[in-house]
Amino acid sequence: MQDSNCRSEQNMLPYDGEVLYQGLIMDKQEADYLLSQLMSTIEWRNDEAILFGKKIVTNRKVAWYADLPLHYTYSKITKVALPWTELLLTIKKLVEDKSNETYNSCLLNLYHNEREGMAWHSDGEPDLKKHGTIASLTFGAERKFLFKHKYTKINVGLNLEHGSLLLMKGSTQEHWLHRLPTSRRPFGPRINLTFRTVVK
Repeated sequence: MQDSNCRSEQNMLPYDGEVLYQGLIMDKQEADYLLSQLMSTIEWRNDEAILFGKKIVTNRKVAWYADLPLHYTYSKITKVALPWTELLLTIKKLVEDKSNETYNSCLLNLYHNEREGMAWHSDGEPDLKKHGTIASLTFGAERKFLFKHKYTKINVGLNLEHGSLLLMKGSTQEHWLHRLPTSRRPFGPRINLTFRTVVK
């Protein structure tokens, strides 16, 4: 497995996609403040999925915000977006400035500890803009993040830091899976904001 913490305009994928790790985009004091505010002001709900015909409720919590009450379906569950909060609009503006992109929605994930993670998947739902950029902003515990090519199975990994930004661009979702693995090492809470564009 390749392990990298490449910065800025260097693509960390060897082929079939583009992932740019921009590293820290704010200082620790600002990141600590935003983490605290997100923990207390977001309307968190346990995530749900349909697996093998059965409804699964996760310990991980999520929230979905957007310009309009957009519908977004993944894991066979449809979510209806909440209106932006002032805090999220401020963060969205920062991410748009740093990524030179615009977004109309954000899916937030709250991982309480090292026992919570995300299995291999790609964000290739038809609701999303084809080849649209997904901007992933991390707060809280620094965790390993992995990519795996769908066909060659090569792995690429990096650590996502508190207050850091990762951009997944172009054909990445077509060719690569990604996940947040669980760990035996204790971790505190982590919040991940994934800004994206829904087209319908």
